[in-house]
Amino acid sequence: MKIVTICGAGIGSSGILKVNAERVLARLDIEADVVAADVASIAEVGDDAQVILTSAEFVEAIGSTFADVIVIQNHFDQQELTEKLQRSLG
Repeated sequence: MKIVTICGAGIGSSGILKVNAERVLARLDIEADVVAADVASIAEVGDDAQVILTSAEFVEAIGSTFADVIVIQNHFDQQELTEKLQRSLG
């Protein structure tokens, strides 16, 4: 499974989301390749993603995708990430 975290430059909030998503996935015992990227490269890195984690401001820029796009309000909130990833991944 591939999860992509998206932000404007690919190093700030997407990096935070990547680390926190990896922690949540480890606790849930779910294996996934988590990749941090900038919104401009979503076509390259997101084409085979099952889940895209991002903030509301980038949803429109992501465009059409087969991935489940999950909007994260607080990138540091492990509970929010856990609930939304569990809902998405079943």
